[in-house]
Amino acid sequence: MTSLQSLCRVLRSKNSGPFELTLDILLPDRESYERVLASGLITRENIASLYHISPQDIVTLARMDQAYGIKITLLRQVSSGTVGDRDVYGAQQIAPLMNLMIP
Repeated sequence: MTSLQSLCRVLRSKNSGPFELTLDILLPDRESYERVLASGLITRENIASLYHISPQDIVTLARMDQAYGIKITLLRQVSSGTVGDRDVYGAQQIAPLMNLMIP
């Protein structure tokens, strides 16, 4: 088992406008990419559980086979820059995925 963070070339979060957050998972090679996909852990249900949201709050969960990447877009629970927002740029929201253990 290896953490997703250890397998990735890039693992980041960022705003996708004031109301959405994008998570990027970019792997260095086909083998790592296929390993993550084969784990079955990158699903709407699992991501929703990790982020304590409803699966319906996941706008996009897309594979980018040629780039060995996965892009996930979530609805933000609090819009960027409003009262209660603790991460105006959305740059610190990758943490729940970092330690996801990939078999």
